Amino acid sequence: MEKNLNFGQLLSNAVSLGLKNFFSLLGCLVLWLLTLWIPYVNVGTTIAIVTLPAAISKGKVISPFEIFSQKYYKFMGEFFLVTGLRSLIIVPATLFLIIPGIVLSIAYSLSTLLVVDKGKGASEALKLSNNLTYGNKVAIFFAQLILGVCIGVLASLLALLWNPLGYIVVIIALPFLLGLMASVYGQLASDVPEG
Repeated sequence: MEKNLNFGQLLSNAVSLGLKNFFSLLGCLVLWLLTLWIPYVNVGTTIAIVTLPAAISKGKVISPFEIFSQKYYKFMGEFFLVTGLRSLIIVPATLFLIIPGIVLSIAYSLSTLLVVDKGKGASEALKLSNNLTYGNKVAIFFAQLILGVCIGVLASLLALLWNPLGYIVVIIALPFLLGLMASVYGQLASDVPEG
């Protein structure tokens, strides 16, 4: 059954989910940055950061220490496989006047979440992500665009006052970007069976 996303609802959910998990997500980002230099640990924490929207889409407040969960290592191979396949598709599509790359990046945007959250294989996750986003790409694109433009304008204006303020705005805005992805994933993939 095809679900239709509402642009306004996506933005509203992005803000509410971002606010609900604001400090937890900032904690996750700080812990992730601290582990970037530690081999192997950085793989698990990176998988966790990329797939946090799946956890927050379920309405729970996550712990910053969630990124150290052993479950993320279980999906390491599939995570790299789906990320590589996605790149092999999106990069050449972007060379064709950018728009096909944008469309395909939205089409496959749920694939890594489906691998880690639902235990899908790489090719199955790509196909399922494409099917789930079908008919919703415009709403997803404009929600991402509006949120991105608002963050970019605010960051640019504050950077004029003091350059580090621009970076601070971008860091503070990351929970809302993750909230938007969680909203999309939660609405489209909530009834996808595991395995």
